[in-house]
Amino acid sequence: MNLAIRQIAADQIQWNNEGSFLNDAHKDLKADFILANPPFNDSDWSGQLLSKDPRWKYGIPPAGNANYAWLQHMIYHLSPKGIMACVLANGSLSSQTNNEGEIRKALIENDLVDCIVGLPKQLFYNTGIPACIWFISRKRIGNGDRKRIGEILFIDAGKIGYMRDRTHREFSGDDITNIADTYHNWRSKGKKYEDIKGF
Repeated sequence: MNLAIRQIAADQIQWNNEGSFLNDAHKDLKADFILANPPFNDSDWSGQLLSKDPRWKYGIPPAGNANYAWLQHMIYHLSPKGIMACVLANGSLSSQTNNEGEIRKALIENDLVDCIVGLPKQLFYNTGIPACIWFISRKRIGNGDRKRIGEILFIDAGKIGYMRDRTHREFSGDDITNIADTYHNWRSKGKKYEDIKGF
């Protein structure tokens, strides 16, 4: 549905009644790029049936919240030079419930977290809560980019955008370009990047 309303061809999409966790339809896939906007804080993902799943390399996600299951599912499917962007609820940045803090710590210690973009509330039509984008990169040196080992860029876009109506916020084209350019300038060799206080 998300693709359809944006007029993006979805002829390669196949419905999976069991879901990505119980029926990983692409077990051997190793992707160079992954973009995802999974359900936030999903408590009904059958986690209790998957405690020994090989995708949980960085820790077993709690059965009551799929945020870290989604992250690890996608990391599992990244190629050695792969990069992904995943939209999650802001709570994923600070939650300590049932091993989530330990999983987050393991992702950082394994140098997978490249960038976090904090988003404002009211940006999504299905929820008013603030969200964030996790950028995960398996290769923090090379790919035409500068060496970023041990570094994480944080972009606070929480006050950016404008209210389209009383309940929905939107980013302008310039807002999106500013966020994207900041990330690309930070990771690229020879590009002009500087820290901006509050952003």
